[in-house]
Amino acid sequence: MLSAFANAFRTPDLRRKLLFVLLIVLIFRLGSQVPTPGVHVANVQACLQDVEDQGLYQLVNLFSGGALLQLTIFALGIMPYITASIILQLLVVVIPRLDTLKKEGQSGQTKITQYTRYLTLGLALLQATGIVALARAGTLLGTTCDRDLLHSDSTATFLTMVITMTAGTAVIMWLGELITDRGIGNGMSILIFCQVVATFPASLWKVQTTEGWVTFGIVMVIGLMLVAAVIFIEQAQRRIPVQYARRMVGRKMFGGSSTYIPLKVNQAGIIPVIFASSLLYLPAMAVQFNPGSSSPVIRVINDYFVGGDHPLYMATYFLLIIFFTYFYVSITFNPEEVADNMKKYGGFIPGIRAGKPTQDYLAYVLSRITFPGALYLGLISLVPLIAFALINADQNFPFGGTSILIMVGVALDTVKQIESQLQQRNYEGFLR
Repeated sequence: MLSAFANAFRTPDLRRKLLFVLLIVLIFRLGSQVPTPGVHVANVQACLQDVEDQGLYQLVNLFSGGALLQLTIFALGIMPYITASIILQLLVVVIPRLDTLKKEGQSGQTKITQYTRYLTLGLALLQATGIVALARAGTLLGTTCDRDLLHSDSTATFLTMVITMTAGTAVIMWLGELITDRGIGNGMSILIFCQVVATFPASLWKVQTTEGWVTFGIVMVIGLMLVAAVIFIEQAQRRIPVQYARRMVGRKMFGGSSTYIPLKVNQAGIIPVIFASSLLYLPAMAVQFNPGSSSPVIRVINDYFVGGDHPLYMATYFLLIIFFTYFYVSITFNPEEVADNMKKYGGFIPGIRAGKPTQDYLAYVLSRITFPGALYLGLISLVPLIAFALINADQNFPFGGTSILIMVGVALDTVKQIESQLQQRNYEGFLR
């Protein structure tokens, strides 16, 4: 492992890429600490020490590395881009024009990427407006903070903060694309990884200071077991063999090769968790905008869906993850399209006839393999919620389902890309 890491830095081209990624990450983390103009930094820091429940913004604050509640220039983090990407993926299935662009190859994908950028800026503008409005009203950090979070309530300060945060999101998009083009791995994924890891040590140590060494040791053991389980499931796949018949094209013979279709157990990735978390944040946000309401609906939401530790909340969260896993897999993997492409190029699954039987077989295998993947996502995501109830850990439990999935998934993908480049230069890889 250490020799492979040393070989990565001995290779000039690979060393330049790794150093470039580190430079971008440094700039990114620096921007996450610079406060937005108009923020009363001392009051914000004082309020953060008093506020214990940040569950409403837990997901967004996770993806911003804690920058959201500190109102920095990168407060929105990568969340607007993730949301925009998910929306575009869903619209590709619904809007024929976008589906046509997707099938055009690189040129069509470039246009979809451009649409994603525009939508990201629009979502960033909306989110920044809401966050600054809550900060100006004094309810961003809950009702326990009675300090002014902004120096001024003027419209000029409000617009300056909104524009700065929106521009910060545009800069984050640019930094992510720079890593993808000139560095190693997917830029957006690496930035998400950095933001999650940034809050991990402090959250881990907070468990020790608040709960003691025994609970800290239990959390570490559980965390290591979770990491091993996530690595095992993320690497697991069902390989469906595909054989290509020989065919003559002109004077050349093509085909005759064999390959396979890799169907991952976790085919949907972390997207279902983000979907379910975002959907459950909507009622909690409605409660925050109506804190003094006596409506029965608001009271039920406040009792069962705000704290995150009620069994009804856990059950709803788990079922939503399973639903969104099947939903997302169904729109990202089309058995009919795969079967048609195989038939077009002379491919077939041994023992299965080409065409409709192949489509039915792929759909059958996909539905069976998606079920354990959905259960895995649901159980991993429930770990922090169960931990709150069993060990009385606070909302900063470090081995949360979303954070552990991001850290392990991005780390595995990046290491694989570095390993492939090492193997091209006849070096031993990380995983050998």
